[in-house]
Amino acid sequence: MSDTPKPTNINLHQKSRVLEISFDDGNSYELSCEYLRVYSPSAEVRGHGPGEEVLQFGKKDVNITNIEPIGSYGVCLHFDDNHDTGIYSWEWLDHLGKNQQGLWVEYLDKLEQAGKKRETDTII
Repeated sequence: MSDTPKPTNINLHQKSRVLEISFDDGNSYELSCEYLRVYSPSAEVRGHGPGEEVLQFGKKDVNITNIEPIGSYGVCLHFDDNHDTGIYSWEWLDHLGKNQQGLWVEYLDKLEQAGKKRETDTII
């Protein structure tokens, strides 16, 4: 039997670009669409092994357009930048919620080291 908490409520706030998720262990999290996008569990983002991760940037204004249930263990999030691969398991979403502060700081550090920005470059 798995100790992974199961969600009791998932609510997408598209205006504020936040996915609110509550679990049966009493924890609930507000995860920004940008955070979920840059920590996508897809091979495109995480690679196929350690050291193969691909830094995501320019995702500050990304939004989720659809949440597709995947069995009883997770969801596929469809983003408006056409990213829709990777299954966000309940375990992964719980991990992202529990470790949000540290993971976000780590992401911002990686962006800075790479000379990249959260904002999308716009051409006028």
